[in-house]
Amino acid sequence: MKQSLLVAALVALAVSACSKQEEAPAPAPASVQEQAQEAAQQAVEAAKESAEAAKESAAEAVEATKEGASAAVEAAKENAAAAVEAAKEGAEAVKEGASDAVDAAKAAAEAAVESAKEANKE
Repeated sequence: MKQSLLVAALVALAVSACSKQEEAPAPAPASVQEQAQEAAQQAVEAAKESAEAAKESAAEAVEATKEGASAAVEAAKENAAAAVEAAKEGAEAVKEGASDAVDAAKAAAEAAVESAKEANKE
């Protein structure tokens, strides 16, 4: 009976050992080459994104420069028009002043001629 008990224990042990599944091996870590390749791809993506951001910033800067230049040109046009108008008004004032001076000189000359005629009569 001891033998049959021993055989039964060994059979039970063998059956329980066989039914046990082995653990699947853990996936092997990525090789250094694969890691470097992945890092390089990430660097390329980051560079592309950075270039796109720089492109957008440059476009915005160009647009802002255009707007600023347009505003400066418009202001220069307005100031030039105001300067031309002021020059015209100044020229008109000088013309009127010169005309008044000519009239005053004529009047003075006529008065001098009259005075000379009066002096000759006497």
